[in-house]
Amino acid sequence: MKILIIGGKGTIGKKVAARLAEKHEVILAGRKEADIQVDITDSNSITKMYEAVSGIDAVVCIAGEAKWDYFDKLTEEDFYIGIKSKLMGQVNLVRIGQHYINPNGSFTLTTGILADDPVVMTTSAALVNGGIHSFVKATALELQNGVRINAVSSGLVEDAVDKYQDYFPGHNAVPMHKVINGYIKSIEGKINGEVVRILE
Repeated sequence: MKILIIGGKGTIGKKVAARLAEKHEVILAGRKEADIQVDITDSNSITKMYEAVSGIDAVVCIAGEAKWDYFDKLTEEDFYIGIKSKLMGQVNLVRIGQHYINPNGSFTLTTGILADDPVVMTTSAALVNGGIHSFVKATALELQNGVRINAVSSGLVEDAVDKYQDYFPGHNAVPMHKVINGYIKSIEGKINGEVVRILE
């Protein structure tokens, strides 16, 4: 299988990419230090990425950002950071990618626990994650040629505990191998229109 991973150099992405590379051909795309350069906030950049790679069987996005701050401090522009990047970035990867991906291929997007169990300072990120969940369910009804779409939503991953544990008091860290298996389930399995939740 030929798999395109956007964001394969991050905390989760590098582990997912390494596991998938054991069995599949993996191509990494990102803003820097990747096989192909892409800015997911730019539709033209996404199109150029797809035109540079042929015969894609699966697209995985583990990229996108959103502003973290207290709700009373968030401006309209702050919300647009997450909407433009993590939400519309992933939407556009599917919207444009549906014309490039092989029949019976798959899209796997990434969200997180904040859609279901937000914490303080995550209003924008929670909004974006929830939007992606709804997008996945709706888009699964309309994708053609056997193409599937799912999202992986994990809790605080163990590899990011040191960086984020103060934001998630009382949350149990999710073992990285379980997070990786969520992506494997979406890519190598047959599920469609599902949010794969990995919470512990």
